[in-house]
Amino acid sequence: MAQITVSVNGKTYPLACATGEEERLHKLASYVDAKTKDLSGKLGHVAESRLLLMAAVLIADELHDALEKDGGPGLLSALSEEDLASVLNEVAMEVEGIADRLANA
Repeated sequence: MAQITVSVNGKTYPLACATGEEERLHKLASYVDAKTKDLSGKLGHVAESRLLLMAAVLIADELHDALEKDGGPGLLSALSEEDLASVLNEVAMEVEGIADRLANA
C-alpha cells in the first residue's frame, strides 16, 4: 500500500492507494482540483463542502455522458429516475460528510 499527498482546493490530503497507482491518483486528484478551481472562479466563495459536492456532481455528469455516448445505452440508463435520484442523494450526503470531516481535521 502506497501513501501519497494530493492537493485539492488549496488543501493537502494524505491518501492511500495500491502500489503503482500513485501517478493515476495524482492525475485524478488534479482533475478534481481543476474542477473546484473552475467552480470557485465562476461562483466566488462557496462553502468547501458545497464546492466539493458541486465538483463531484459535475464529474458524475461527465461520466454519465461518456457512458451514454460510448457504452451503448449506458450503465445509468438501467436505473429509474427514482433510483438515480436516490444514488445522487447518497453520494451528495457522503461527499458532504467527507468534506465536513476534512474541514474539522
